[in-house]
Amino acid sequence: MSNFAIEAMKVTRKMYCQYLLSSQSKYNQSHLASHVAGLNHDDVYRYLKYDKLTPSLVWERIKPIMTQSGNAYLIFDDTVLDKSYSFAIDGVRRQWSGNAKTVIKGIGVVNCLYYEPAFQKWWVIDYRIFDPDRDGKTKHDHVRDMLESAKYRGLLFSTVLMDAWYATAEMMRYLIDENKRFFCPLKSNRKVDDSEGKEPYKYVRDVQWTENEEHHGKMVKLHKFPKDMRLKLFRVVVSSDRTDYIVTNDVALSSTTDVQDENAIRWHIEQFHREEKQLTGIEQSPCRLNRSQRNHICSAILVWIRLKQAAYATRQTVYALKEGLLHDYLVKELQTPKIAFS
Repeated sequence: MSNFAIEAMKVTRKMYCQYLLSSQSKYNQSHLASHVAGLNHDDVYRYLKYDKLTPSLVWERIKPIMTQSGNAYLIFDDTVLDKSYSFAIDGVRRQWSGNAKTVIKGIGVVNCLYYEPAFQKWWVIDYRIFDPDRDGKTKHDHVRDMLESAKYRGLLFSTVLMDAWYATAEMMRYLIDENKRFFCPLKSNRKVDDSEGKEPYKYVRDVQWTENEEHHGKMVKLHKFPKDMRLKLFRVVVSSDRTDYIVTNDVALSSTTDVQDENAIRWHIEQFHREEKQLTGIEQSPCRLNRSQRNHICSAILVWIRLKQAAYATRQTVYALKEGLLHDYLVKELQTPKIAFS
């Protein structure tokens, strides 16, 4: 379809994003059409089918409003948009969901957040759709692509935080070569050597710790890593039934508490995943076409950015802003209800 035809559509990108921002419960084509005079379901269907929203739009929107610094963090993690009750949506595949703690049907999205510690503000700056049947790329490939994109854009940051899934030798070597710090948890069955080659590799959960090492960490070599790649391992007791093993290339760091604080910054990406799912309808589009789903996902992320921008400006939460849209309606209904209780 030509650009002219797209421009002539009744539904625009601004209208669709405004709908996702304003709607409180439903996020589908018919619901939008029923609230705009002269619009029907097919108008919305054609817009989502023929527009082409890409991750670059997220950067274009966020770049002018974000604050950068050389001490900033990039945080990577993936989430699954639940499509358990959908049977004919392109791009849906069975995959592990950390939120559901099981394998579900859904669309995987790998996200990149930017956290600026001085102002304690954070933004989503990039994302990728995990769709290996379409592009042949793994989640690791997507993270690498976003790191390369950040480098090309001249993004300022010093540290990368990521989940245990991304703690590969290739990824760590890349970050070391780029002079970036990293902190990431290791799975308990990851093999390490803390004896400088004097003993066989052992599972990280079986490593013995002295009292001093409990507080200050210890040098280790990960199994199948290059001989010259020695990292520092910290044992962080989170609760009585959970212990995290966090590895970093910042070998000068000597406080387990400091490492725990660094790693805790990753929580912001979990908060982002929760907010976008609860406030933008990112999971709720029933569109079957791959392009329509991608356009909807990008629109939802753009809406989250707008909500976050307004939240920072007004010193409110994104939840308070979204719920506040109903304030005037409720005030009016309480004063002059359309359906009076009698």
